[in-house]
Amino acid sequence: MGDSDRGDVKISEHLCKGCGLCIEACPAEVLIQGDLLNRQGYYSAVYRGSGCTGCAICFYVCPEPGAITVLVNKSKKKPAA
Repeated sequence: MGDSDRGDVKISEHLCKGCGLCIEACPAEVLIQGDLLNRQGYYSAVYRGSGCTGCAICFYVCPEPGAITVLVNKSKKKPAA
């Protein structure tokens, strides 16, 4: 996760069916269609590596259980002065 990222997306490429719902639903536009076939013969979604907001919309729209995991960065905020 980059310093400014609020989340990180993990995609199990072998579970992804390449439907593209997560790519279309991502408001941060950080998911793309991969260019390598997975073992089922699908082009899985791929996280670009930075820019995730941690909203988890991709997780909720994915029809394949376990294909997407969103990790939210819960770094401590600066205390109010």
